[in-house]
Amino acid sequence: MSPLAPVAAIGRVTLAMLAAVGAVALFAARAVSHLFRPPFYPREVLQQLVQIGWLSLPVVGLTAVFTGGALALQIYAGGSRFNAETVVPSIVAIGITRELGPVLGGLMVAARVASSIAAEIGTMKVTEQIDALVTLSTNPLKYLAVPRLLAATLAVPALVAVGDAIGIAGGWIVSVNRLGFNSAAYLQNTADFLETWDVVSGLIKGAVFGFLVALMGCFHGMTSGRGAQGVGRATKAAVVGASVAILAANYILTELFFTA
Repeated sequence: MSPLAPVAAIGRVTLAMLAAVGAVALFAARAVSHLFRPPFYPREVLQQLVQIGWLSLPVVGLTAVFTGGALALQIYAGGSRFNAETVVPSIVAIGITRELGPVLGGLMVAARVASSIAAEIGTMKVTEQIDALVTLSTNPLKYLAVPRLLAATLAVPALVAVGDAIGIAGGWIVSVNRLGFNSAAYLQNTADFLETWDVVSGLIKGAVFGFLVALMGCFHGMTSGRGAQGVGRATKAAVVGASVAILAANYILTELFFTA
């Protein structure tokens, strides 16, 4: 075995990773370039808004309410060590709107939507429906990817906004009923400490995360292998790719938004 074999293996993995990132970036550039060029498919966009936004609301809402409640319990338990229990309302509100709302909402949407998009488009590729679109002089990227990208970019911030409200309500319910907080004082503290930029930054994150979720679903669906195994691998890769992309983008956006 050559002493350079481990280095060569690392090099192959690195090159494969860079090639994958480049392929996704080129796919995203092509898709974005089609956003502003006709033909447009508003019916497809509306259908995807329902699929991605409205039908994802239950899982995002349940995730938010339990996260808000658990966050209140944890902050109270930690703050009690330093006689700082009163910080619960402000930390719950800031934590939900800045980080947990957009990230957990994005991850839930990724689990539900990225897999669905990849499976749907991958199945269309296997059954040669995409080839049929080309035969009918319809651009598959324009017809399949662009409406999903646009709908996800619009729908996920709305989901994040609803999730923020539900998450803060979950923290309020737990704090008032389990931790002995006064309801009016809790709500007043939340309003006093929560700033507009805390909410807006989370909504911007939601738009970016929505785009990434749809991008990964469309990319892996359109590049899936043939057969059931190819579709299965594409679905798994879409969820993993979307989740990692969300976490990486969250760090980058947090660095941009909140570092002086």
